[in-house]
Amino acid sequence: MAKQYSFNAFSEHASDGIFQSILDCNPKNKKPIVICVGSDLVLGDSLGPLVGTMLRKRNVRSYVYGTLNYPITAKEVDYAGKYLKQMHPESISIAIDAAVGNADDVGLIRVIDKGLKPGLGVDKNLGLIGDLSIIAVVAGKSLQNHNLFNLTHLNLVYKMAEKIADGIEKYISHREKNFEFIENQSFGS
Repeated sequence: MAKQYSFNAFSEHASDGIFQSILDCNPKNKKPIVICVGSDLVLGDSLGPLVGTMLRKRNVRSYVYGTLNYPITAKEVDYAGKYLKQMHPESISIAIDAAVGNADDVGLIRVIDKGLKPGLGVDKNLGLIGDLSIIAVVAGKSLQNHNLFNLTHLNLVYKMAEKIADGIEKYISHREKNFEFIENQSFGS
């Protein structure tokens, strides 16, 4: 059974929880790459590209795919998955996407130790992408989920994107510090 962690986007500890969850889901400490899925054409679906843009602006020491300028949309998911496996075979890929869920779950960020299938909330059947996933519930389920994606509050999407970007940045920084420490210990006098 997959490990799953949930955090409220408005909790001051959400980014620390995301960091710890990624750490727990990547026990071999593989170098991460980040895949941010979504579109800037629909507010609720822009979470992934917004996270990608935030991470790029912060100059994290990792490959980041999917930004507001260059999103990875439903059309590119299958190609992107194959490309990433070829280009980064030794890395762990963290896939990020917006999701719909129960009305009570809106505002939750989930870290799951398996890949994600983008588009399930709007009845798309796309391939699996990522080794672990971070999903943010931006809207409640309904018969017209795509309409709810348009009615999502920008404040919620932005806050969730910030918390996810903070958690990933902490993880990458932590991993780099530990890697440098181990490297220095191995080659020190």
